[in-house]
Amino acid sequence: MSADPIPAALGRPISGPSAVGGDWRRVVHLTRTLAVTDFKLRFFGSVLGYLWQLMRPLLLFGVLYAVFTRVLKFGAGVAFYPAILLMNIVFFTFFSEATGGAVTSLVDRESLVRKIQFPRLVIPLATVSTAGLNLVLNFVAVIVFMAIQGVGLHVTQLELPLIVAALALFSAGVAAFLSAAYVRARDVRPIWDVTIQMLYFATPVIYPYEAVVHRYNFRHIVYSNPLAVILQQARHALVDPSAPSAVKAVGGWAWMAIPITIFVAVIVIGFWMFTREAPRVAEEL
Repeated sequence: MSADPIPAALGRPISGPSAVGGDWRRVVHLTRTLAVTDFKLRFFGSVLGYLWQLMRPLLLFGVLYAVFTRVLKFGAGVAFYPAILLMNIVFFTFFSEATGGAVTSLVDRESLVRKIQFPRLVIPLATVSTAGLNLVLNFVAVIVFMAIQGVGLHVTQLELPLIVAALALFSAGVAAFLSAAYVRARDVRPIWDVTIQMLYFATPVIYPYEAVVHRYNFRHIVYSNPLAVILQQARHALVDPSAPSAVKAVGGWAWMAIPITIFVAVIVIGFWMFTREAPRVAEEL
């Protein structure tokens, strides 16, 4: 008498769609479609539309500029400090939107995940891409303000695509990890809300390199953060070439190995985590 194969199959985990699905072209196409759709829906029915997206970083910039330059005299002696402050706010806002939105992205699209087979990585990447569209819009204000401040044209400004790519890749790695982790543990959201606030003050968004350069140990701690390195290089390349580059700010290539290692580790761990969890996302939801 042969054994019944059905009971043996019971309890066996069913493998769902993978993170990528073997076709990167499909991932890119679906990510672009979903990101553009989300971007349009965000402002659907709004009278002022995309202008609201510009208001957020500009209002935050106005408050911080008034408090830290007029009241506390912060940034005194730093060339083009207002332009640097606005640029840092816009870049960090992108990171915050990309990662914060990705935390609940899989859960928010539960019905889509359960009913349709598609590469799961599309969802967090679409969140990062939507934040990228907002970044493009917000950076127009940065360019205008840089022109008003008298920032000239420099050959180093050609580094802009590389700087944005590094920031986007780092954000995508964090987003992939958070979105996968939140499916298993809903505590991830409040933890990340606190973490992103800590990162805001741990990263030189408001305070410039000059505020930490004379504090030797503190300087190395601050610039072990990949976000700090990206913002410093953006200042050097886009606003003021006379300002220290990221390598000089961190203390040389030997010290630069620390943020580079963290940068690579975050991306690898983030995508590894998502790839491992992707086939089981529908079950966990």
